[in-house]
Amino acid sequence: MHGSLPYPVLYRCAAAFLICLCVISAPRLSGAETVTVFAAASTKTALDQIATEWQQETGHVVRISYGGSATLARQVLAGAPANLFLSASTDWMDAAEAGGALVGGSRFNLLGNRLVIVAHGHHAKIDPMDLPDLLQDRRLAMGLVNAVPAGQYGKQALQALGLWHKVAPQVAQTDNVRAALALVASGEAPYGVVYLTDARISETVSVVAVFDDALHAPIVYPLAVVNYPDTALAMMFASYLRSADVLSRFRDLGFSAPGAAK
Repeated sequence: MHGSLPYPVLYRCAAAFLICLCVISAPRLSGAETVTVFAAASTKTALDQIATEWQQETGHVVRISYGGSATLARQVLAGAPANLFLSASTDWMDAAEAGGALVGGSRFNLLGNRLVIVAHGHHAKIDPMDLPDLLQDRRLAMGLVNAVPAGQYGKQALQALGLWHKVAPQVAQTDNVRAALALVASGEAPYGVVYLTDARISETVSVVAVFDDALHAPIVYPLAVVNYPDTALAMMFASYLRSADVLSRFRDLGFSAPGAAK
């Protein structure tokens, strides 16, 4: 044993060496910061994927709160700790902007979408004009028709077709469009009005009709930086979301270019 280190010392040296290796090989997160995004529920599947990729690339953290655009806009106006707001409605973004909650010049129309009727299970295509007869005494799932953008667009489309007064008593209104989708996916409602991107994430619903875009206001998802302390990281993530590569990813996941410019 002469000239050799005692076993306890060797163990301590080995442990220290392994710790150094772990520190060297670990991701460099010492400068990691968190950006908080308030986003329309219909963007969840796509935004979760894109945010995860950005986190892996930058080491920063994206925390996302999903909900109905009306609820999120009210929270932003009340001073909730959000850094970015992604709405499914220009009206609710207008409200946030009018209330002084947004950083001037940061607003951008990011995405568009299509409005569809979905049915539970595998179902043949329908003519929307037949919806009242198909429903009979059953429910039509929709987001809140006076607050949730998908519900507002849906009501506009049904009014334009002269159907709203026939189906209104049977509408089951939900806090956001994903909740309306869940009612149809579970079979609690045979039909629902949701976005095309929502329909694509469920294996238990089928798209049975697509509303003509002329029947409702353009579906536009505006994005803006919230006037909250430390906006630098929010600006960075907003620029990432607006990049050509990321917009292409959104298109691959079913979104379209915005239907109207601000």
